[in-house]
Amino acid sequence: MNVINAVAQFERDLLIERTQSGLARAKANGIPLGRPSALSPDQRTEVKEKLQNGETISAIARHFETSRQTIMRVRDHA
Repeated sequence: MNVINAVAQFERDLLIERTQSGLARAKANGIPLGRPSALSPDQRTEVKEKLQNGETISAIARHFETSRQTIMRVRDHA
């Protein structure tokens, strides 16, 4: 049983090492990591303008077909 546990731990360590090296290679090549933004930079600017004009978060979210949380995130980073 100890031998099986040792092999499993070794395989897990190899998997972690390969994953980390792949992420490092992607960063070095300038590949963006993570989920793509739901709104483009132009759309974020438009959201900020709509918020300044007094439109509700829900109305803006419906207009851009996204969640209220996305709009609030744009608002909070303004």
